[in-house]
Amino acid sequence: MSTSNNFESVMLSYKLQAINVAVHDAVTVCQGDTIQLLALLRQLESLHREIREGPFQANLPENRQALYALLREIESEGGWPYIERMKLQAFLKFLEQEEEDK
Repeated sequence: MSTSNNFESVMLSYKLQAINVAVHDAVTVCQGDTIQLLALLRQLESLHREIREGPFQANLPENRQALYALLREIESEGGWPYIERMKLQAFLKFLEQEEEDK
């Protein structure tokens, strides 16, 4: 890896850490307010979609070797990044459980 690539990797790591801290700070601010937490989740989902449909798709590999390398990286690092939505049925069961516990 070249010095330039290593520097860019370190800078990205710092930026990702800053994003992580900012999101956790936002969660702390929203603590106890379900509507605000829902707004935060929606914003994260929107950013995920924006990155996936824009820059990510525009930078997909153009040859088999690069595609194979990308798929290998996805597999080795934990799979495709996915933001799961809570299923309505699971949400209702959660509410029922909360009522039973009272």
